[in-house]
Amino acid sequence: MAQTIGPDHALIRGLEDQRHAAVLNQDFDILTSLCHAELVYGHTGGNRDSLDSYLNKLRTGTLRYHRIDHPVDNIVLVGDTALVFGQMNAHLTVDGSNRILNNSTLAVWTKDGGDWKFTAYQPTPMASSD
Repeated sequence: MAQTIGPDHALIRGLEDQRHAAVLNQDFDILTSLCHAELVYGHTGGNRDSLDSYLNKLRTGTLRYHRIDHPVDNIVLVGDTALVFGQMNAHLTVDGSNRILNNSTLAVWTKDGGDWKFTAYQPTPMASSD
């Protein structure tokens, strides 16, 4: 699939980098500034969080990321919406248990008041290659 690359594509890619760095560094001010107030954050197990519940899990250590690799395969712009298709390969702790994630992902950014805001996230576990 051919992808058009423009200034918004580069901006969105940079925002994705900032979002992942903020999660890893536990910089909740930056993370909050990147997120839309109506964020819906999906998890591999099918549960979803609002912005407040997601931030609470990160702040309390219920959810703690130790490593995140997040290659971006494609960014599709449709009006004021950016669909970021990629992967998230991560090492994290969930409720005290270590986990490794290898997910195909969709991150959604919307332009709100002239700024791009992280609005939705949905991971899908990738099949094992063994």
